[in-house]
Order: sequence, then C-alpha cells, then structure tokens
Amino acid sequence: MRMSAKGAWMKRTSRRSSRGNSLIEFALAFALLLPLYVWMLVFGLDLRRMMQTSQVSRDAGHMYARGVDFSLPGNQDVLVRLAAGMNMTRTGGAGVVILTRLLKVGGQECLDGGIAVGSCSNLGQTVVTQRIVVGNASLKPSHVASPPDSLLKPDGSILPADYLTKSAARAAGFDSILVLASGETAYVAEAWFESPVKDFPVMNNRGPVYARTIF
Repeated sequence: MRMSAKGAWMKRTSRRSSRGNSLIEFALAFALLLPLYVWMLVFGLDLRRMMQTSQVSRDAGHMYARGVDFSLPGNQDVLVRLAAGMNMTRTGGAGVVILTRLLKVGGQECLDGGIAVGSCSNLGQTVVTQRIVVGNASLKPSHVASPPDSLLKPDGSILPADYLTKSAARAAGFDSILVLASGETAYVAEAWFESPVKDFPVMNNRGPVYARTIF
C-alpha cells in the first residue's frame, strides 16, 4: 500500500521534531555537565601540582637534613631541576623553596654559644639558626618563621650571639607544629608553587600550592 502525500509529510515532520528534541536535550545536559567537567579538570591539575610540590619539599628537606649546603648556587640548581616543569628558577619564577634550620635553646646551647645562661634571653625558645630561600622569594612567606634579613649571613646562617639573644630569631609559632626537646634541631623544607589553573577564565582565584616537610 502506498503512503499518501499527507502521511509522508507527517512522517518527515515527526523525524525533524525528534531531531530537534534530541538537540535540545543534548544542549541542556551539556550545560549541566560542563561545570562538572571544568571542576574535574581543575581538581586534576591541582592534585598533580600538589603531588609535585610535596615531592620537591620532601626531597629538599631530606637533602638539607643530610647536610647539603643549599647556599651554594650549584646545589640550588639541584632544587631547580627537582622542580622541572614548574617554572622555578634559582632566584625567581613561579615557585619558591624555603629551608629553615631550627634549634630549641637549652642551657648548654647558651654556654656553647658563649652566652651566660642568665643573659641568654632565648633560653627555652625555638629559634632559627639558618634560612635559605631558592626561587621567587616574593611569592609567599614561610609559615614557620620570618627572621629579618639583617640577621642572616651570606650563607643564610645566624650567629649564635644573635639567635641566643635576639627575639627576632625566634620561631614563635613552631611549637604549635612540633615541640622540640632542649638542644634538638629540626630541618624544615617549605615549598610554594603557583597553581596551574590560576589563569583559567573560571576558578582563577586559586593561590599557590603549599607543602611542608620536617626532619
């Protein structure tokens, strides 16, 4: 039986309507799912950067605690290579590694530094004995301590006479992170790196990624 002209027209109209409905449904689903896809992409990129930052912090802290002198440019280049792909240079870029040596001052440390216990104003305090910064020093500050540059020697160390007596050498907040015993030393490596999604059209208010390792 042949289909009438009216029936054929209705069939074509039905197919066009069905295609139109499918396009509308796809557009609605895409509009709902797009934010989820963007969030997954942002989270994935940030998670990778967090893992990279943590690895740099861990490796830097391990070497620092083992006695590597990061005041030397050649050793600073090692940190730059560890952060390959994260756009950090020895003195700038999109990342910074902050190395801090801390000491809990006891009576023996005062005497060893040539300071009488009665004159050792930092007795019982956790103090900074060295601070080295590799990378972009203006990116973010340390969460451990902020000794003034005036106390630091060219190799980043602080003289015993200064860290035993000057309040500016104290790491006031470190005891809330880790309590040291008298005479105990801690080596801290902090790493800040810019988020890879900070310049995205959306979610572009993300700050640098942070990691800290203590030995």
